[in-house]
Amino acid sequence: MEFFRIKRDIPFMRHALVFNLISGLTFLAAVFFLFSRGLHLSVEFTGGTLLEVSYSQPADLGVVRDTVAKLGFTDVQVQNFGTARDVLIRLPAQKGVSTAQQSTQVMAALKERDASATMRRTEFVGPQVGDELAADGLKALAFVVVGIMIYLAVRFEWKFAVAAIIANMHDVIIILGFFAFFQWEFSLPVLAAVLAVLGYSVNESVVIFDRIRENFRRYRKMNTEEIINNAITSTISRTIITHGSTQMMVLSMLLFGGATLHYFALALTIGILFGIYSSVFVAAAIAMWLGIQREDLVKGGATKKDIDPNDPNAGATV
Repeated sequence: MEFFRIKRDIPFMRHALVFNLISGLTFLAAVFFLFSRGLHLSVEFTGGTLLEVSYSQPADLGVVRDTVAKLGFTDVQVQNFGTARDVLIRLPAQKGVSTAQQSTQVMAALKERDASATMRRTEFVGPQVGDELAADGLKALAFVVVGIMIYLAVRFEWKFAVAAIIANMHDVIIILGFFAFFQWEFSLPVLAAVLAVLGYSVNESVVIFDRIRENFRRYRKMNTEEIINNAITSTISRTIITHGSTQMMVLSMLLFGGATLHYFALALTIGILFGIYSSVFVAAAIAMWLGIQREDLVKGGATKKDIDPNDPNAGATV
C-alpha cells in the first residue's frame, strides 16, 4: 500500500555527513546532561510511600493531585487502580518523615475535600527495591541490544548489525538526554517506552536494510550510495503510513491521556521521531561508511529471476 511513489531517487546520502555531525553533537549533549544533571528518578527507583485510597464515587484525579501537592509533596503520582473509585498515590521519600506520618497527613487532607475517602492500604517502597528495579531495567536493555545485534548479523551482515545498534543507542541516549535536561520524571512506564522505541527503531532499519539487499540483486550497475538512496526513497510512503498512524495514537495519549501517561507518551513521541531520522541518516550512512557492498549480501551472485526486467541497468556487470 502506497500513498504516492517518487520517481526520482532523493540523494539522502549526499548529506549524510552533515546530518551525522548534527547527530553526534546532539548525542554528546545528551551524554553531558546525563552525567551533569542525571535522571529525575520516580518513586519506583528512589523509594517512597504508596497509598491506596477508595472513594464512594468516581474520583477526580486532578483534585486528588492538587490536594496532595498543596501539602508540599513534589513528583506525586496519582492514578486509578482497578476502578474509577480506587486511587493509587505514590509519594517520594522525605528525610525525617515516616511512612505513617506521610499517610496520615495525606489522608487528613483528602478527607477534608471528600469525607468518603478511605485508606485501603499503605506501604513503604524501599530504595533497595528501587535498586533492584534499576538493575533489572538495565539487564532488559542489555538483552534487547544483544538480541538485536545477533538477529541483524544472522539475517543480514555484521556491518548492518553494528550500524543498527549505533543508531538505536543514539535514539535511546537522546531520549534519556531530554529527560535529564528538562528533569522530567523517569519512571517504569518511561523505561518501557525506551525499550519499545528500541524495537520500533530497529523495525524501520530492517525495512530499509531489506530493500537495500533487494536493490543489490536488482540494480547491478548502481553503486552503494545510489542503492541506499533508492531503498530509502522507495520506502518513504510506507514510512509515512506506519509512523504517521503510530504517531497519531501516541499524540492522543500525550494530549488526552492525563498525567499518568504523559511522560510515557512523551518518550515514545521523541523516540519515534528520532527513530525515523536515525534509520535514514545514521544506520544507513554508517553501513555505507563501513563498506557494505553487493558481495556482502548476495551470496553466489544474482539469478535471472532476481533481476528486474524493467530496470535499464539490469544485466550489467558490477
